Amino acid sequence: MAKYHRIDDVEIGDDTIVRDYVNLYGCKIGRGCRIAAYTEIQRGVTIGDRCKVEAFAFIPSGVTIEDEVFIGPHVVFTNDRVPKAVGDWETVTTLVKKGASVGANATVICGVTIGRNALVGAGAVVTKDVPDNAVVVGCPARLIGTRDRTGKKIARRQKPKSRKGKK
Repeated sequence: MAKYHRIDDVEIGDDTIVRDYVNLYGCKIGRGCRIAAYTEIQRGVTIGDRCKVEAFAFIPSGVTIEDEVFIGPHVVFTNDRVPKAVGDWETVTTLVKKGASVGANATVICGVTIGRNALVGAGAVVTKDVPDNAVVVGCPARLIGTRDRTGKKIARRQKPKSRKGKK
C-alpha cells in the first residue's frame, strides 16, 4: 500500500504563498516566500525567509537555502553522487547562501556551496563550490565575473585570445 505524507510535518512561515500542485514533504519554508506551481520540496529541506522558487523546481533532501534566494524555473538539485534504483544511497548536502540566484534550467550537483549573492546562469551545471558574489555559467559552470550585492557587475574575467590559425 502506498504511503502518504502528513501535511502537519511541513512548516510554512507567515506571508508565504504556495501555488497549486506543489509537493511538500517534511520541509520548512520561511516567511514571505513565493513557491510556484509544480515544484517539489522534499523532507528535511530548509528554505529561509523572502525566497522565491519558480515553477517545476526540484529540491530534494539535503538542500538548505538561506534567506533572499531566487531559484529559477526548472532548477534541479541532486542529493546523491551515485544514484541507483535499488539499495542504499547517501544523501549529500548542498547549501545556497543568502542572496544567491540560480537561473532557469540550472542543475546543482550535490555537495556544493553556492556563495552569498552569487549568480548561477541559466542552464549551468554546478559541480564545484561557487564563491561569494561570483557569476558562473556553462556546463560545467565556470567563473565569468563577479557582482556586488545589488547585482551590478564589478569585474569580468578576460576571455583568452583566440589561437585560431596559429601553429
